[in-house]
Amino acid sequence: MSNPYQPSSVIPEPVETGLEYVGFGARLLASVIDTLLTMCVTVPIMLLYMGDAYWDDQRYFNGGVGFLVEWLLPAVAVIAFWLARQATPGKMVIGAKVVDATTGLPLKPGQAILRYLGYYVSTIPLFLGLIWVAFDARKQGWHDKIANTVVIRGKWPAKP
Repeated sequence: MSNPYQPSSVIPEPVETGLEYVGFGARLLASVIDTLLTMCVTVPIMLLYMGDAYWDDQRYFNGGVGFLVEWLLPAVAVIAFWLARQATPGKMVIGAKVVDATTGLPLKPGQAILRYLGYYVSTIPLFLGLIWVAFDARKQGWHDKIANTVVIRGKWPAKP
C-alpha cells in the first residue's frame, strides 16, 4: 500500500537516472579539500591578527575577530557555495552536488543553514553522525537527514 503522505515528486532512485549517492570515502576526501582551502584563508588572517601567538592559543574562540574569521566566515562560505553551486569546492572536485532529498532540487537557504548546523549534531557524539554515511542506504549523514538532503553525482537528468 502506498503512503498517502509521501510527496508525489520524489527524487528517483539513482539506478533510474544514472546518479549515485556519494559515499563516505569520497565525501571525506571532499571534506579534507574544503578544510585545506579554508585554512589557506583563515590561518593567514589569524596570523596577521595574532602573530605567532596564534599557534600556541588553545581557545575555541580567539576573540571577536577569531570568531568571525574561524567560525562565521567558513559557515557563510559553505552555505553560499551550497546555494550558488550546490557544492563546496571539495565536492566539485569529486563531481558531487548537495540536493533536496525529496525533489532533487537545489537547497533552500533555510535548508542549507539547517544542514550546516547539523554538522555539529553529527560530530559531537564521536563523529557518529558523519560515519553514518558509510552505513546508510542513501549515504546520508545525520546532517543530511536533519536537513532532508542527499549528496549525489553522475549523469544529470535533462532539465524539463
